[in-house]
Amino acid sequence: MLRQAFHHPLRRHALTAALLLGSALPLTSHAADTLSAAPALHGLPNYPVAPAQRAKAELTAQTGVPISELAANAPSKYTVKRGDTLWAISGMYLRKPWDWPKLWGMNLQQIRNPHWIFPGQTLYLDISNGRARLSMGSGNQGIPTVKLNPQVESTALPPEGIPTISPELIAPFLTQPLIVEPDALDASPRIVALPKGHTMASPGTQVYVRGDVSKATRYQIYRPAKPLVDPATKKIIAYQADYLGTTSLAEAPSGPDAVSVFRVDGIEREVGVGDRLIIAPPREYLNYTPHAPAKPISGDIVSIYGDLNMAAKNSVVALNRGAADGLERGDVLALWHNSRMVKDVTAPGKPEIELPDRRVGVMMVFRTFQHVAYALILSADEPVEVADRFTQP
Repeated sequence: MLRQAFHHPLRRHALTAALLLGSALPLTSHAADTLSAAPALHGLPNYPVAPAQRAKAELTAQTGVPISELAANAPSKYTVKRGDTLWAISGMYLRKPWDWPKLWGMNLQQIRNPHWIFPGQTLYLDISNGRARLSMGSGNQGIPTVKLNPQVESTALPPEGIPTISPELIAPFLTQPLIVEPDALDASPRIVALPKGHTMASPGTQVYVRGDVSKATRYQIYRPAKPLVDPATKKIIAYQADYLGTTSLAEAPSGPDAVSVFRVDGIEREVGVGDRLIIAPPREYLNYTPHAPAKPISGDIVSIYGDLNMAAKNSVVALNRGAADGLERGDVLALWHNSRMVKDVTAPGKPEIELPDRRVGVMMVFRTFQHVAYALILSADEPVEVADRFTQP
């Protein structure tokens, strides 16, 4: 359905703009029942908004936002430009960027559908009686009117909407399941031999596999690269695996412990003996709506992607909490440096003193696995390290 939608130019723009509120496509029937559709706008597709988010926006539309909730340097006028994100604009106006429904509610009459905010629109901030509201400089929400005549005309399409976060920062982490659970890895089929004279496999090469391959005929090939160790328990909670390519069954095994033959369909890196086969997961259409976690949560950073020692803004980190712990896509988390003991050089001979925990930034979860999650660091005052902890914001 998504592929067909992108064949139509206007729908392609619509789907891009849908990232503004992170609409998950397609919706399950249960999800559709729990969401309310936003009003149609100029014939553009409707995308659902969670009732709690709409209620917060409608309350804000009646009361405005208290000045105390505005960011310190909220601009009186701002023109949306290409490259902006929902997080950046919310943070520009609000102290808590994940309160984006309030940003929508500040101008609910003009922004009838929150999925449609475009580069080129101008936002005006009005403060009166201790409350703040927004208005837009264009009555048609910045979407050009298409005039239809019985002749051939060339008319510019609506500009692309702004996403929640920069897609290019996380795109490589969305195409393959980088995390493999220990039990899945141990039970996965493995390549035991290559054709005679081969040291590495290439597309079209047949490889020999042992293990249970009865659950599928197409697999992805992985090489376990790095165990992720929980700083608290010192146990391996998952493996961060290197994606190598795809393979399909060419000759089924003749018995329970017999060798099967697979054909390598495509590779991104060399494939060899010992590499593992994992069933390809269904493609996810992800929701990146920023919000505070539904319940208190805390944990630690277990890895900085790229084998770096330190992370900064726009870095991707792995966390030792996942879906089983209640983390979900869009959760915004506070980053902390842990307390540490130091010597008081001004008082020689005295016991060490403990420095307090220090909050150094925020990050947003964009992909979850059972016991691990990936998060994008949105802001950081100091370098972030493995074993730094996180909490609800």
